[in-house]
Amino acid sequence: MGNAETVLNKRCCTIEAQKVKKIFSDGKKEVLAIEDITLKVYEKEFAVLIGPSGCGKSTFLYIVAGFYKPTSGKVIVNGKEVKKPGRDRGIVFQEYVLFPWMTVIDNIAFGLRLGKTSKEEALKIAKKYVDLVGLTGFENAFPHTLSGGMKQRVAIARAFAYNPEVMLMDEPFGSLDAQTRKYMIRDLSEIIEKTAKTTLFVTHSVEEAMSLADKIFILSARPSKVIKTVEIKEERPRDVTDPKFLEIKKEIMEVLGKEVMKMKKMEEEIPTEEGGEFK
Repeated sequence: MGNAETVLNKRCCTIEAQKVKKIFSDGKKEVLAIEDITLKVYEKEFAVLIGPSGCGKSTFLYIVAGFYKPTSGKVIVNGKEVKKPGRDRGIVFQEYVLFPWMTVIDNIAFGLRLGKTSKEEALKIAKKYVDLVGLTGFENAFPHTLSGGMKQRVAIARAFAYNPEVMLMDEPFGSLDAQTRKYMIRDLSEIIEKTAKTTLFVTHSVEEAMSLADKIFILSARPSKVIKTVEIKEERPRDVTDPKFLEIKKEIMEVLGKEVMKMKKMEEEIPTEEGGEFK
């Protein structure tokens, strides 16, 4: 037991949120989106944020990314407080956000070219990630010729290609059909194992969370806080329909279900906020 505790204590904390609070204001009224998110994600962990729609999952992810500033509290990534976006954090959005005039390989190489990487080296690295995400043969294709799943593979490859220390993913499979999503989860599982990136992933899907996560943070209805943490030790890829996952799913659904009902009641009583701030 002592040896296990020693190993645990030696793990590096890559992402740490300390009492993060976020209030949105339009000058006339204030809305408390995040009440208190405190959590730790350790080196090479794949952590998932799950909670009811509108509870602030994406808002918190954007704070980690440096797009939003917390009203109070702070986020620390690899020992440094987050003040602004940085190349140490890669991000994949739900929308594909590709340059339509660039080919697949040029889209992937774009982030590298913004740095000091030569064109030749950038294309070499981009080709590696083309192969990693299963797009070999589509290097010179343009985005309009690709399916939704293929476009998201390009976005994932681009985020991984410049080798950020932390990967942030905001419901990257949310706009895909069920079958494509299933394949993308499987493929991302393989990429996780090959790259060992510390990852914070937002989803509203329990199955998606169970398929990918080492650790699941369940958020409450708005104003959000972490109300439960679930760890999954099974190796990836996983078949979450296996009976051994039923208890984990039941545990998550019981907690999440109560928060979803709170959120629905809140939406019935208060008009929905405009602007899409609370996700």
